[in-house]
Amino acid sequence: MDELTADADAKQAVLGSLATLYPWMRPYYSRRVRDYASRLFEAPLQNAEPDIRRRSLAKLLDTIRNAGKRNGLTVKAVSQICSELEERRVLQTGPHLFLLLEPEAYYTHILSLLGLSAHGCSSYVSYAVSTVSLVEKPRKGPGWFTVDGKPINVFGLSRSRMIGYSLLTGPGSYRFELVPAEPNTEGDALTQLRSLLPRTPFERPSHAIKAANLMLWPKLFGGSFAFLQIDDEDIADLVADHLSDDDSWLRTRLLEDPKLASNIVAGLDRLAAGPWSGWLARGTDFFWFYENGKRLPLRLIAGDLVHTATGMKVARFTASDIIERLANRSLIPNLLLMFLVLSILPGVRALGGSYQPLYYPLMRYVVCQALETAGVDEDLCQALAADDVPGAWGHRVIECDEAPFQQFLDGRNGGTSGLIDRFGDIPFARASGSMSSFVTDPSWQGLSSRLRQGMIAPTDAEWAFA
Repeated sequence: MDELTADADAKQAVLGSLATLYPWMRPYYSRRVRDYASRLFEAPLQNAEPDIRRRSLAKLLDTIRNAGKRNGLTVKAVSQICSELEERRVLQTGPHLFLLLEPEAYYTHILSLLGLSAHGCSSYVSYAVSTVSLVEKPRKGPGWFTVDGKPINVFGLSRSRMIGYSLLTGPGSYRFELVPAEPNTEGDALTQLRSLLPRTPFERPSHAIKAANLMLWPKLFGGSFAFLQIDDEDIADLVADHLSDDDSWLRTRLLEDPKLASNIVAGLDRLAAGPWSGWLARGTDFFWFYENGKRLPLRLIAGDLVHTATGMKVARFTASDIIERLANRSLIPNLLLMFLVLSILPGVRALGGSYQPLYYPLMRYVVCQALETAGVDEDLCQALAADDVPGAWGHRVIECDEAPFQQFLDGRNGGTSGLIDRFGDIPFARASGSMSSFVTDPSWQGLSSRLRQGMIAPTDAEWAFA
């Protein structure tokens, strides 16, 4: 009982911290999870928009349109996705690129469908982070899946080809081998899983998972929602589109303005040295470098993107160099650049996981501070300050012990309407479970402590763009 009480207290501490930082959330704690989801997908209030926003949104919609066509969606479905996203401007950005049957992805998509269905929508586009590793913890991550409680090696890769390698590893030949980690654990469930997934080889693990998810979607969620999943390769194409435009903000400001990029980097370093430290790490400067299947950090030094471990100059910080490397996937935009083109510039609300509600507002602050220091784009800063709930907790809100694959085998998925009926009326406090991704994390424990001690507060300048 003491352990249960401690867990409940830890959860309440996290919810209290979230409500301190996001006061609009508190009333939803005592309501149905459907009500919270509905609020997340409520169209943000639209104020006067700078031209930067209109042009950035148009480029985002073009990228989504191209991704839809490339993934075989009908013209009608692609049109519906773009039309609803343009009107609603809300995007689920939380899950990593997992198979839809992975609980971490499955229950987040249910939350999104609860929200979208509350507003009469019939399409759903989700961004899935694919710069993550195949293995994130021992036998956990996109390279692993659990069947009947047993770990399954999704692509049948050796340990040396998994540890330290990313979903964007390539080129190569990747198939859904589904190899049990333990001998003599084959069974009917694994045979049925193989029948649900593509049998063809793919150049990258990310390509395989996206193709599998297109096949799995109608089996799990029915046909009432057109579904499109984009990832970091699509963001690479979006950034290339920006940089190919001589007049785009990304080209004229980030690359060609002598101050802005360095101001952003300096802002990240200042944040890391202050009371809001620990949430927005400077992992790499604007791009990751991919070499031999591994993701490597870069630093912007004197106009070059440099791999500091070797001193190698990977690319000039110029449009022509970067566009070429985006095309061959040796450069991939980092999280900050992703959020710039996917959310900050086009004015799209971003829904994310346990870290995103903290680091995303801080990103927005760093960008706006860099603009103010450079003395440019006051209209964009004003738009950022006026945004209506620009980001929110929307990933792993529903925590459920039931394995989605087992539910599917037992015929208990029920399509979209069945899932909405089943989950929509669950009270928020019960749907969110133990909030294990928060309460076991030292960062959240430290955040609660800093808030209690007054070391940080929602009135701080760093929190002005939440």
